[in-house]
Amino acid sequence: MDVLKCIGVRKLYGTGSNQTVALDGIDLTVEKGEFIAIVGASGSGKSTLLHILGSVDQPTEGKILVDGTDVSSMNATQSAIFRRRKVGLVYQFYNLIPTLTVKKNILMPLLLDKRKVNQEYFEQVVTSLGLHDKLDALPNQMSGGQQQRTAIARALIYRPAILLADEPTGNLDRKNSKEIVDLLKLSNRNLHQTILLITHDEKVALEADRIVTIEDGRIISDRKRR
Repeated sequence: MDVLKCIGVRKLYGTGSNQTVALDGIDLTVEKGEFIAIVGASGSGKSTLLHILGSVDQPTEGKILVDGTDVSSMNATQSAIFRRRKVGLVYQFYNLIPTLTVKKNILMPLLLDKRKVNQEYFEQVVTSLGLHDKLDALPNQMSGGQQQRTAIARALIYRPAILLADEPTGNLDRKNSKEIVDLLKLSNRNLHQTILLITHDEKVALEADRIVTIEDGRIISDRKRR
């Protein structure tokens, strides 16, 4: 079952002689439960693609379907609601709310929607990510690895159609980087979470089931590893 489909996606910035082509005809299909690494040099367009897939930005041309919904023509309010409910976003910098506990940071997407917490699923997520003994802590009382685990838990709590991770290990040392990638793999396997991971780290990319390479705004390689 396709959970994500991009058809002829282009993204242009600027006008006239100052125009830059960030994405140039991206066609991509992702099946539910896949773990995909998107790789490419700086400026290749991989982060632009992730922002468009997460409805943070809009394409200039083309169509994007996430879980059967066309997100390419949503307005800002529709995009924000859809992103909160259907797309989990994890960044290099954790973007946690410093005055809230770990538990409240994780539950924030549900609290914003005034949704009831599925306690069983919450327990499953925090147990899988090793956060059970940190739920009452504030972000500044935790290590970088623990903060990134909290960001991942927050991204997972709504059971999103896709989880988009933009260089989630870029701010961590090698030990914590491996730990975060292992946790993403665990959520992919145990929670059947579809994951698109953007990285420039070849070792991280090799942990994925499929590697998509972008160069100059185009997909130049798309290969399954297993």
